[in-house]
Amino acid sequence: MATRLPHASNLFLGCAGWSLPRAQWSSFPDEGTHLQRYSARFTAVEINSSFYRPHRPATYAKWADSVAPAFRFSVKVPKQITHERRLLDCEGLVDEFLGQCSQLGEKLGCLLIQLPPSLAFDNAQAEAFFRALRDRYPGDAVLEPRHPSWLAPHAMAMLQAERIGRVAADPSPLPGGDQPAGWPGIRYYRLHGSPKIYYTPYDDVRLKQIAQALQAAPDTPTWCIFDNTASGAATPDALRLMELLRDSNAYRRPVRP
Repeated sequence: MATRLPHASNLFLGCAGWSLPRAQWSSFPDEGTHLQRYSARFTAVEINSSFYRPHRPATYAKWADSVAPAFRFSVKVPKQITHERRLLDCEGLVDEFLGQCSQLGEKLGCLLIQLPPSLAFDNAQAEAFFRALRDRYPGDAVLEPRHPSWLAPHAMAMLQAERIGRVAADPSPLPGGDQPAGWPGIRYYRLHGSPKIYYTPYDDVRLKQIAQALQAAPDTPTWCIFDNTASGAATPDALRLMELLRDSNAYRRPVRP
C-alpha cells in the first residue's frame, strides 16, 4: 500500500466525509474505524454533517483522538446560521457550534461557511457576522458565497480584513469563483464534480491541472477537498491526485516556522 503525502506540508488533502467505497478498500488499512483507516492515507477531511445537525462535543473529541497529530478537520458551519438565520443575530448559535467543534482542539483546521445562492452581500450584515465570529474564533475560515454580489470590491476587502479566504469551487456559479480569493493566507479548493455536480469523476488531465494549482503557493496552507461523493468518485480522485503530487515531489520540503 502506498503511503500518503508527507505530513511536513501545507497541503490538506481529502474528501467530504470519510466513507470508504468498497472498491477502494485495498488502498486503506484493514483494521480500525472508517475514520482511522481513512486518516492513514489522507491528511484532512471535511465534516459536512455538521451543516445538517449538531454533534456532541464528546463526538468531536473522539474523532480527534482517532487520528494522527498532524491530521486536520474542516467543519461546515450549520445551516441554521447560514441558511435559516442568514448570518443575522446568530451569536448564540455560533457559540453553541464552536463549543462543539472546538473539542477537536488543534486538529480543527478550518471552518467552512457556505452561503445559499439567494444570500446577497450586505455590508453591515456581513461585517457584524464576521466580527462576531472573529471575536470567538481566531483560526482559519473560508467562505463559499454563491451570489454574484459577493464579488464586489468592498466584499473582497471585508474578507481580507477579517482574514476569511474565499473558496475556489468547481463548478462555481460565480465568474472567477473557481479560483481562491479573499484573504490570501489560506487557499481552499472544493471539487464538487463537473459537469454533473456531486457525481462526475475527474480525469487525469483535470487532476494534473489541479495538482499544478496546488503547487502554486507551497508556503500557504492549502486545502483540496473532493465533494463528488454521490457516486463514490471522491476517494479514487483524491488518491490519484495524491499520487500525482507525490510524483512531483512538490511537498517534500519542511514547512517554514
